[in-house]
Amino acid sequence: MTNVKPLRDRVLVRRIEEGEQKVGGIIIPDSAKEKPLQAEVVAVGSGRVLENGQRIDLTVKKGDKVLIGKWSGTEVKIDGEEFLILKEDEVLGILG
Repeated sequence: MTNVKPLRDRVLVRRIEEGEQKVGGIIIPDSAKEKPLQAEVVAVGSGRVLENGQRIDLTVKKGDKVLIGKWSGTEVKIDGEEFLILKEDEVLGILG
């Protein structure tokens, strides 16, 4: 597991890979697959800071399964594993 702590309103997530996709019996290669839209929250920042200095806790928490946009966040590689760092505003929803 990683020991990276995102700053402020940022969230560190790991994309959840979906099973191998087949279309009409043809296996789609990894290079042609779309990026997964589901992710697991690995770490969260300390919260959003308002103009008056007040800090607001983030809604998402470690372990949450979330929906993210295809092109959201910044891809980073930590200890050989791929993650995304994105602002909480880029999280589209929390999966129940």
